[in-house]
Parts: sequence; structure tokens; C-alpha cells
Amino acid sequence: MLRATYNLVAWLAQPLLRRKLLRRAQAEPGYGQHVNERFGQYEVARPDGDGPLVWIHAVSLGETRAAAILLTALRERVPGMRLLLTNGTATGRAEGEKLLRPGDLQVWQPWDERGAVRRFFAHFRPDMGVLMETEIWPNLLFESSEQGIPVALANARLSEKSLRAAERGAWLMRPAYGALAAAWAQTEDDAKRLRAIGANRVSVLGNLKFDAQPDHALIARGRAWRAAASKPVVMLASSREGEEAEFLKNLGQAPVQWLIVPRHPQRFDEVAELVRAHGLSLSRRSSWGEADTPSSADVWLGDSLGEMAAYYSLADVALLGGSFEPLGGQNLIEAAACGCPVLMGPHTFNFHEAAHLAENAGAAKRVPDISAALSAARYLVGDVAANAAMRDAGLAFAAEHRGAAVHMADAVALLLSEK
Repeated sequence: MLRATYNLVAWLAQPLLRRKLLRRAQAEPGYGQHVNERFGQYEVARPDGDGPLVWIHAVSLGETRAAAILLTALRERVPGMRLLLTNGTATGRAEGEKLLRPGDLQVWQPWDERGAVRRFFAHFRPDMGVLMETEIWPNLLFESSEQGIPVALANARLSEKSLRAAERGAWLMRPAYGALAAAWAQTEDDAKRLRAIGANRVSVLGNLKFDAQPDHALIARGRAWRAAASKPVVMLASSREGEEAEFLKNLGQAPVQWLIVPRHPQRFDEVAELVRAHGLSLSRRSSWGEADTPSSADVWLGDSLGEMAAYYSLADVALLGGSFEPLGGQNLIEAAACGCPVLMGPHTFNFHEAAHLAENAGAAKRVPDISAALSAARYLVGDVAANAAMRDAGLAFAAEHRGAAVHMADAVALLLSEK
């Protein structure tokens, strides 16, 4: 009865989803493209070929980048495989398009309504599926299980907060987690929580994001920007709503070049107006032109996609966005891999283990709020030895935890062999 209620709500919500996509498309045109795919209606055919069709779902940009790391190892482990890639956001789909090879296919994730999900599986008939990190969709999992299509949760994480939410809806979420063929957790704590909510065949295989190698061209670009800067650079990285205002309010007087890189591209203009409202001059990355040289201004705005490695290589210190509001923080592994010291706020529950390990390794420091973070940043840019020690610790920390991609590719191959 309760599951039928979920199905009814998902069916009734479809017009609202179409309306939401129409609104989102005004700021991000990608949301207005191929909309019918979200409702299980496709103009593209199932890819031809003899190799297994592996469906990977990566909702947004971060998950897609993690999927890219797994995919590189998987293509080596399973030669001839074909990829069916689904995404949920415009930035994820744009990033995912770069991963496609001849014989691969990319569509939107189907809305979790029974009819749309059944049409998705009937049309593409994947040999198995891999959901990245946290993407538990009940009807997707129920239907895949009924059709004998094994689906695993890869690079899986489950915070205490998310576990409590899942337990409140245990009538739906427990059987959904139980329908997984396997769950490959980032940490032992994630594994314990996954088992507690009903997942089977749970193993700890590590975090794929440690296997990401920063683009050398982007690192070189960031270092060139840093060489052109007349002052040390302090960045608010992957900032979320509310954090930029607090950051700007607490800047004070300091011989520092400030840099803000918002998490979501639809907020670039909003953050630019916020900087101006504080009476500060602004230079946007998009205006630097072919010379690729930062213009003089109180605040630089990183309004570009795919250049985080350059921004981390530019910055002397990074304040971790999403951690100064109760949003769970952002991934700090890329910062460590680029040798950028990290200051993080109290809210890192989405990346608890990585944050804890980075702090213990000396690659990151925790502070109570943005005001304290800016004080710590001013100290670090003035203490060459302390800054260098954190940079070296970050590089060592990132290198120490690599290897998850090979283990997960082996686990995918095993599931395929069991089918």
C-alpha cells in the first residue's frame, strides 16, 4: 500500500517536473534538451555490439568525474564494453559527454516513476548497472531486481544524517537498498551504515576521487596566474549560498588577493552582484581574455567550469565551501592533490572520513566559522614554512589513498561474470 502511494505521487509529480525543467532551462539551456528522455521516451536506439552494455548513473558533476575514473579502469578490465551513461544535471551531462566513445550512449536519468523506469529498461536492456555514491532510486532498483539486472552502488557513502532520513522512510528505503546487488563503500563507517539500512554484499573499496590525477595543463595555468599575482591568494572554493556574504563581510584589511569560485554556475552573476554590493572591485575569469591573465581587482570570481585544478594551483589557501553552512562540505581531495592547504568549517558530514583523514595528515585544519578561517588564512599566507608543510602533507595524503578504481573495476567484472 505504501509503495503504491509512492508510485502515485511519482506519477502525479511529472507535470511539476516538466515545469521545473522549463524554469531551470532559462538559466541552463541543457535542462531544456531531450526532456522526454526523463520520462522513458527515447529517440536513440540501444547501442549495437558484442560487448556487455554497462549502465552507469552519475547525477551531477562530481559524481560524473568519479565515474570517469572508474570507467578508465573498467575499459581496461572489460575490453569491448559499451557504456550507457545517465545523468541528472546539465553540468553532469556536459561533463559526461566527454567520456563517450563509439558504441557508447548518453541519456537523462529516468524519473523514478514506474512506467518511465520500465520503458528505460525495456529500451536499453543493460547487462548491469552502477549507481554512483548516493543515488538510491526505489523504482529503478525494484525494476532492475525484477528483471535480473544486477545494480551496484559504487564509491558509496552514507552519512549519519542520510541514514536517519532513510530510517524514517524505512518502509521504502530498506527494500530499495536491499535490491542492490552490491555496495562498494568508501569507508568502514559508510559500510556499517549501508548494512544497517539493508544493503547486501557490502565491501570497503576506497574513494575513487583519490585516483583522480589533476590535469597538468590546468596546474601550469594556475601557477602562471599565481606568478602574475602581486599578493598571496586566498580562495573560497566551491562556495554555496550564504557563504559568500559571510566571507565578504569578514575580509577586513589585508595584503591578500581574494578569489571566490561558486559551486553552481547559475549563481555566478548573483555572486558578482554581491561582491559589487560590498563596494569591492571585481574581475571575472571569463573576462581575462586570450591573454589568460588576471585583471587587477579586490576580488577575482572563478566563473568557469572544469578549472578547479587551476584555481587550487593558484591559491595559497582554500576555504572549503559547503562546510560553513550546514550543507555537508565539498570534496577536498582535489585540493590536496594540487598541494593547496585547506581550511574547513564545522559541517563536513558528506565527506566525513576524507575530512578527518586530511586533518590528521596535516593537509587541512578545522575552524568554527568563516571569520576564524580568514584569520587562519592570513596567518598561513604569512608563514612560508607552515604553508609549505600543509602543501606537502596534502600531496602525500592524496597519494597514500589511491587504488580504488582498480578494485571497483574488478568488482564490476565479477558481477558481470555472475549474471
